[in-house]
Amino acid sequence: MNGFSIGITIFGGLGLFLFGMKIMSESLQQAAGDRLKGILWKVSNNRIKGVFTGLFITSIIQSSSATTVMLVSFVSAGLLTLQQSIGIIFGANIGTTVTGWLVALIGFKVKITAVALPCIGIGFFIRFVSNEKVRYYGEVLLGFGVLFFGLDIMSNAVKDLRNSEAILNMMTRFSAVDIPSTLIVVAIGTIVTMIVQSSSATVAMTMTLAVNGLIDFPTACAFILGENIGTTITANIAAIGASTEAKQAARAHFLFNALGVLWIMLIFHKFFVPFVDWIVPGNPYSD
Repeated sequence: MNGFSIGITIFGGLGLFLFGMKIMSESLQQAAGDRLKGILWKVSNNRIKGVFTGLFITSIIQSSSATTVMLVSFVSAGLLTLQQSIGIIFGANIGTTVTGWLVALIGFKVKITAVALPCIGIGFFIRFVSNEKVRYYGEVLLGFGVLFFGLDIMSNAVKDLRNSEAILNMMTRFSAVDIPSTLIVVAIGTIVTMIVQSSSATVAMTMTLAVNGLIDFPTACAFILGENIGTTITANIAAIGASTEAKQAARAHFLFNALGVLWIMLIFHKFFVPFVDWIVPGNPYSD
């Protein structure tokens, strides 16, 4: 496979990943949307409960962007105040990591097609049952399968990149070896996620590159930090033309992520990377 074919294959896999996530997220919102809105309203006055609610809802619908956009619309409509929404936004930022764990625990541990293809087949036929809610859950299963099938396509294509000297040289230039180079990698992660508008997709792509040895662990961490900033673009777009409080909620989402990345940058090489390595054993510098 030449470089062009590999690039097209990777973009095709990314497209399937995004499409699967869109189907899964929208179907879950349709199946449980009213219930989730009710939960948001009930717990919004308690910040601690708000954090756990944001975590729970985002873990279910697999999209922090969907959660924060919903919150921005609630604040704009006067259903929630800025203070009530912030705790839920913080929780949503934690809940969005579930997709990464699914990819790590399932996507790279088992043969993906053995999971993805049955989900696509079963989910497709469930879509034709008469019960509307069951149909939505069929679409969730279909989206789950398409998501991981896209991941499999990306993973297989990325393996071929290891044979490309030009690609390896390019990746080496973007290694997070010191603060300036780490900032560049963070900026790239931010820009790419702003374009794709899905941190889950760019995190999956980063993990695929790391698993196949194209980037080292510190560089993968730096990309993910940038992706954590880039994901806030969706809520800020949703806040255009909304009320002042809704805009403030979107800005709070951005500031929370950006300030979090800023302080992590101060301890990135000396503490953060070794700390993550301690939590999940394995020397990141040995590969």
